[in-house]
Amino acid sequence: MLALKGIHHIAIICSNYKLSKAFYTEVLGFEVLQEVYRAERESYKLDLALNGTYVIELFSFPESADRPSYPEARGLRHLAFKVEDIQAQVDLLKEMGIKTEPIRIDETSNKKFTFFTDPDGLPLELYEI
Repeated sequence: MLALKGIHHIAIICSNYKLSKAFYTEVLGFEVLQEVYRAERESYKLDLALNGTYVIELFSFPESADRPSYPEARGLRHLAFKVEDIQAQVDLLKEMGIKTEPIRIDETSNKKFTFFTDPDGLPLELYEI
């Protein structure tokens, strides 16, 4: 068995760097740790933190392929964020013009959750703690 110590980061490739950067920083509230433009690849790499913890690498590439991202497609199902008041967060998303699914109850934990998407359709979840 490997001796894993935790998750280091999640890498996301976006189709519109400016739009995704604004979404992850201005909508979700991630902090920019480092932004690098790699001219030889025509690519940005943006390191993002949540509450001081490095979490996401956001990449752009000029010719990235589409990938199915609905929750039941193979691969990454979704990325979930912990929140204390899910209704307040859903209301904020709606004020920003971001659609969410109706809030549901997790049948195992009895906790509230909902889904929405990033600019490329990556499924994101809010999960009330």
